[in-house]
Amino acid sequence: MKNENHALFMEDLKGKQSVRATFRLPRQIIDLLSLIAAQLGIKQKSLFDRLVENSEILKKVAAEAKDFSPGPEERQQKTFVISRSSLVALDRIARDQHLPRDVLVEACIRRLLPVIDTELKKHEKRKILLRELENGLQKDRQLLKKTENFLGRDDQLYGMIDHQVKIREKNVDALKNIIAKGKPMEEW
Repeated sequence: MKNENHALFMEDLKGKQSVRATFRLPRQIIDLLSLIAAQLGIKQKSLFDRLVENSEILKKVAAEAKDFSPGPEERQQKTFVISRSSLVALDRIARDQHLPRDVLVEACIRRLLPVIDTELKKHEKRKILLRELENGLQKDRQLLKKTENFLGRDDQLYGMIDHQVKIREKNVDALKNIIAKGKPMEEW
């Protein structure tokens, strides 16, 4: 029993090994995977593996992809680092479904289209909220200046408002960074 568990553990580890796999995909699909990984703050490998790790879902995607005819867009070779188990699953299901592996990969990545739509809507809302946060910061700074004029910097209230201004400045900077990270989606 002990050797059997060891063998299962070793097989699981081998499946997690990273391998390089090259696919011919439309530029838009390559960009989609890259954008979503960056927006979610995860590695492309992790996202790719997540898209193909469930064999049952992969079979459904393959069945739907049979009706999919790739558009006339030019395809580019793109090498991804993925887990060995993901590559094995892709190869097996593409073969079983009589489907080119590249078409199956494209169909898997296309499942991210609703995610980019959702993230783009959030991005636009963040930009609106940033303006409101910046307006609030400006008002807080005016209040701080007014407090300084009325009570001086030594007053307890000045310290409280100054602390609030610093927190808001930090939040504005953090939100600007989040928005900058999402900028590439605007060109999507």
